[in-house]
Amino acid sequence: MLIFLINRTRSGLTQEQYGQLAERAKAFYANVPADVHIRGEWAAADYSRNFTLLDAPDAASVEKMAAPFREFVDVDVIAVNEIAGWTQS
Repeated sequence: MLIFLINRTRSGLTQEQYGQLAERAKAFYANVPADVHIRGEWAAADYSRNFTLLDAPDAASVEKMAAPFREFVDVDVIAVNEIAGWTQS
């Protein structure tokens, strides 16, 4: 299942909180489950949010992966379908 994960960093974080967020990000990348694959990642031009396309068993798996970040970011987990233009029926 394709899942789009959108993270928006909350405003007003302290340097300490940014440090904690960075440590959680390192742990995230070091512990991606074997059945989850990162298909691509992007950041907004102003770095206010990032976007990750994941291939995962289900949305609940991605919600669990995103849980440690919720203290510092707003998270959207969206199941998506791959299409080509408007030709999908």
